[in-house]
Amino acid sequence: MKIAVIGQSLFGQEVYCHLRKEGHDVVGVFTVPDKDGKADPLGLEAEKDGVPVFKLSRWRVKGQTLPDVVAKYQALGAELNVLPFCSQFIPMEVINAPHHGSIIYHPSLLPRHRGASAINWTLIHGDKKGGFTIFWADDGLDTGDLLLQKECEILPDDTVSTLYNRFLFPEGIKGMVQAVRLIAEGKAPRLPQPEEGATYEGIQKKETAKINWEQPAEAIHNWIRGNDKVPGAWTEACGQKLTFFNSTLNTTGLVPEGENLPIPGAHRPGIVTKAGLLLFGNDDRMLLVKNIQLEDGKMIPASHFFNRADSSALELTEEELVIAEAVRSAWKRILPNVLEVEDSTDFFKSGAASVDVVRLVEEVKELCDGLELENEDIYMATTFGDFIQLLVRKLRGDDKDNKCIIDYGSTIPINHARPNRNLTLTRKEPIGVCGIIIPWNYPLMMLSWKTAACLAAGNTVVIKPAQVTPLTALKFAELTLKAGIPKGVVNILPGSGSLIGQRLSDHPDVRKIGFTGSTEVGKHIMKSCALSNVKKVSLELGGKSPLIIFADCDLSKAVQMGMSSVFFNKGENCIAAGRLFVEDSIHDQFVRKVVEEVKKMKIGNPLDRDTNHGPQNHQAHLQKLVEYCQHGVEEGATLVCGGKQVSRPGFFFEPTVFTDVEDHMFIAKEESFGPIMIISRFADGDVDTVLSRANATEFGLASGIFTKDINKALYVSDKLEAGTVFVNTYNKTDVAAPFGGFKQSGFGKDLGEAALNEYLRVKTVTFEY
Repeated sequence: MKIAVIGQSLFGQEVYCHLRKEGHDVVGVFTVPDKDGKADPLGLEAEKDGVPVFKLSRWRVKGQTLPDVVAKYQALGAELNVLPFCSQFIPMEVINAPHHGSIIYHPSLLPRHRGASAINWTLIHGDKKGGFTIFWADDGLDTGDLLLQKECEILPDDTVSTLYNRFLFPEGIKGMVQAVRLIAEGKAPRLPQPEEGATYEGIQKKETAKINWEQPAEAIHNWIRGNDKVPGAWTEACGQKLTFFNSTLNTTGLVPEGENLPIPGAHRPGIVTKAGLLLFGNDDRMLLVKNIQLEDGKMIPASHFFNRADSSALELTEEELVIAEAVRSAWKRILPNVLEVEDSTDFFKSGAASVDVVRLVEEVKELCDGLELENEDIYMATTFGDFIQLLVRKLRGDDKDNKCIIDYGSTIPINHARPNRNLTLTRKEPIGVCGIIIPWNYPLMMLSWKTAACLAAGNTVVIKPAQVTPLTALKFAELTLKAGIPKGVVNILPGSGSLIGQRLSDHPDVRKIGFTGSTEVGKHIMKSCALSNVKKVSLELGGKSPLIIFADCDLSKAVQMGMSSVFFNKGENCIAAGRLFVEDSIHDQFVRKVVEEVKKMKIGNPLDRDTNHGPQNHQAHLQKLVEYCQHGVEEGATLVCGGKQVSRPGFFFEPTVFTDVEDHMFIAKEESFGPIMIISRFADGDVDTVLSRANATEFGLASGIFTKDINKALYVSDKLEAGTVFVNTYNKTDVAAPFGGFKQSGFGKDLGEAALNEYLRVKTVTFEY
């Protein structure tokens, strides 16, 4: 189709690129004029491709369409207008001109939150569901017929930025491309918008973003996060306007102790604590604000409000001065209108936008050998002088608020009944040389999980990456030298498991093996560790993780997370849900919805943003999946969809769904390690029987439950024999939470404080005095 793209920003750029990849002919791009000497990303991308670009400041004057603008548009002969992120009012002569009309993206579930600032109002109103709409443009304000909608859950601490980056941006791009595909196929619906439930609020501006303190804490939190980063929710206190950012209702464990901050109109004074600024609603509940912007534009941690003058300026070394000048040059490149970058130059007052924040972060990482810098750091130090001070403190590792507390041991009271007094203490010591053997499905993540704890405990490490994925491990070793880790601390030995892995297990100088892989190989490693020198060993092995879906669940979420539990990473996931138990009364509905979603999955290049399902890791694994499905069919399970290789180059396997799976079947007991969903029924209300079936396996790596009944969730999580239990979610691991299996899924833990103990030995020292 011949398409005219009318819009702006990175979102518009991505939609434009994907439409061209789909084979559409983009005949012209209409975007906004250059700002502060910088072109919009959409226009830049189109110019590279030789597509005509029109940078229009306006389409009409005093309500009258500009004839020359319409003439430029009409000359293109577009069959469809696509408005991916359009901030301008486009005349109806243009909207209605193409054969297929015009479609436009809107970041809310219309008819709710029509108009501007839709994402803000989604959060301000405390909506539990958000999403986007693609609709047929009309002469109203977001009132046209609906074409496509996608929704997501609003998390308690979502902000405009997190919601946009997590869902509205990536899924919105896919949605725009899907909408155009439907139009091209003649399948695009036109559903009139209902007026019931329609809302419209005006654009959020700084003058209207003042906080109303006569409301509950949750409403205040919603107001602050709904105005985070722009325009910023503010109040008057200490003789100036204070703008609050990064609000949370998660105040568990926080004690309201600190210095009071009187706020006119507030139910109670705020309290500046080490964690941030505690605020109170008129219901006496607390919320926590982590950042405050002062009236002069400077952003500070809320915990520093009363001691911000205490930090004296650092004196830079010669090497740090060189870095400062390199960073100054980066600022000049990003801020072309600034003739000279002084210490007082303010990044944002000089014309920088959010896209420039990302660019500065990346440039500083390159200049400072990968220094970890967050977007938030730039908002906290907006002037060049403050930014350099912040940067140097990070380079020196001077972070007063993040002291690392290490438990090196403890004293133990022992029996003094003997005729002497005693002092007994323990010491935690590194083990020595550790061997780490990692699989091919998450080559860098598995390396990081184990190596971080190993090195933090003071050991040296020999890493054996999977034979088919050695490159990330080799790159990691190269980066450790750049980071200053001494040579010989991190060692990489690529090669086959039967040779390199076996030698590590047998070597008398290796004192610990950490292994992730199959149960069969894990047993062999454990035997070798015992026979060689009784090595310490931790094993994360195979899984057949049960996922129990009760009829009282949120069905939409259960379908979404059930799909993710099986198909994430093409099923090459150790904690993938190996078998789903679905309560009888919702079984058919659940299967129907899953199959509908499977049919929407796009199989293709995993580097494309709109791809849902990439290739399997290697040919032997692909063949194993084909045989696995054949086995299931032969035993009498119902193959609902999939089950074979995709007819295209590469190791692509269709997302597969089996139903009517009985407990004795091969596919009910054995792990596929691929995108194969195994579904079994269980009788309504029969909790104990389904628990018994879920536990009837020698694996115990992970498990899951979907229910709205907290009593049932707690009961079932207590009874499930697995190292991890997910409730109303799945695949949600975190570096702070221990991870490891029960039974033949192994023993020992990765992640969390527990992981350190896997790489330490405890020595007891007793004195007599």
